Amino acid sequence: MSAAQSDIAVRQIAANGIEISVALAGDGPAVLLLHGFPHTWQLWRAVIGPLAQRHRVIAPDLRGLGGSTRATDGYDARTLADDAAALLTALGEPRATVVAIDAAVPAAFLLALRRPGPVDRLVLMESLVGTLPGAEPFLAGGPPWWFGFHAVPGLAERVLGGHEPAYLDWFLHTGTLGRGVPEAIRDAFVEAYTGVESLRCAFSYYRAMPETAEQIRAAVTATRLTVPTLAIGAHPVGDALASQLRPVADDLRSHLIPDCGHIIPLDRPDALLPLLVEFID
Repeated sequence: MSAAQSDIAVRQIAANGIEISVALAGDGPAVLLLHGFPHTWQLWRAVIGPLAQRHRVIAPDLRGLGGSTRATDGYDARTLADDAAALLTALGEPRATVVAIDAAVPAAFLLALRRPGPVDRLVLMESLVGTLPGAEPFLAGGPPWWFGFHAVPGLAERVLGGHEPAYLDWFLHTGTLGRGVPEAIRDAFVEAYTGVESLRCAFSYYRAMPETAEQIRAAVTATRLTVPTLAIGAHPVGDALASQLRPVADDLRSHLIPDCGHIIPLDRPDALLPLLVEFID
């Protein structure tokens, strides 16, 4: 398969009590790509084709986002990990390399802690893992401003209704250091996050953060991260994620991508792809 995006098929898969919209491409050992906010599976457009030359690439819309079910609950990391595991089972994939960024990182982390688990190798990017120690320098000035705004039940979706394009554009501009993303992908993101119910689902990830942090704290008390793991940082998270993982991981590698914004797969796919290929293969 070439890098042509016409080879991507989008399907609806019933898993863990919801319908998950998932993009599929290629054949071979499975690679599961998990996006964050404010993205859909199309975050991975630039890397799916190259990865699909040697792998079966599985790129779902997370619970409540994109074409997946607008669930009333289940936005904590444990439930999201269950979503991912159930999706792999439904697709006949007992194991996969899991690549996650932003809001999907805690769920991917918990998924990889399972013994036995479905994760062969783990790549985590540009996020924190709950409240584990190690991120104090990054959080010295407090968490990002939108965390508190999104966390208030019912507020942000009411305030932002009708202004979704401008709001999302701020994240896409900032997350690429001003370079922006391709227009078609930007429009897909805006469509996915327009409407009070779509925003409610997106902000539910932030409202579940305290529960997610407790799940992670309990998990690392009971077990260690044993699968080979790669932590990739850019701006602004940098090496904070690797610093959190180092005390709890048996096999950790880390890499910082220079001149790269938070949305690594769209901002610097040229730098990300060689790291993924080397680590996965």
